[in-house]
Amino acid sequence: MGANDFITLFFLVAAVLIFLQLRSVLGRRTGHEKPPVDPFSARDAAKAPASDDGKVVTLPRRDQADDESRWTEIDAVSKPGTALNDGLRELVKADPTFRPKEFLNGARMAYEMIVMAFADGDRKALKNLLSKEVFEGFEAAIADRESRGEVVKSSFVGIDKADITQVLVKGHEEQVTVRIVSQLISATYDKAGTLVDGDAETVAEVIDIWTFARDMRSRDPNWKLVATESEQ
Repeated sequence: MGANDFITLFFLVAAVLIFLQLRSVLGRRTGHEKPPVDPFSARDAAKAPASDDGKVVTLPRRDQADDESRWTEIDAVSKPGTALNDGLRELVKADPTFRPKEFLNGARMAYEMIVMAFADGDRKALKNLLSKEVFEGFEAAIADRESRGEVVKSSFVGIDKADITQVLVKGHEEQVTVRIVSQLISATYDKAGTLVDGDAETVAEVIDIWTFARDMRSRDPNWKLVATESEQ
């Protein structure tokens, strides 16, 4: 028998011995084994270990826990008992996917993108973020600026505050209005490079009231800007 055959035989004998040992330990059944747990079973998910008095503690269903989470989040962004709080609750009932904090984070990002795209005259970026009517207004302002040969140079410093001020459900459309307080440096120059508006060094506070909307029937989760106004 060669050396290779001896090694092969050694490992074969070792594997058989290990199998027999494991079978003697793990292969016994006592009749008291617990059935396998189905992680997707509503029955198992709704129960916790027994309490000290032997009673089963029933946990809230996942959808109930989600509901409580939504109401808590709504109360965190609007005072309970107010028209805004009531409106947000009605909106969430119509659209269970709506989350105020997630929406505000998205609104902040959209605001910066829109402000900078408008300053840069980026029509393509704006078209994806604005409703048809708002885009036409922005596009007209950009075209007017270009016709005069003016250039806007802006630096977005940041957003100090963003608060939901109003919500509305119109048919299948949900609308949310946000008051945004931002810090911006903006300067407009003419063809000769002369400053004609704004300030290239001073940070200005800008307060905008923007309304975003989304069709609840659409699979597209994105919102579009449908109305704008500035707070004086």
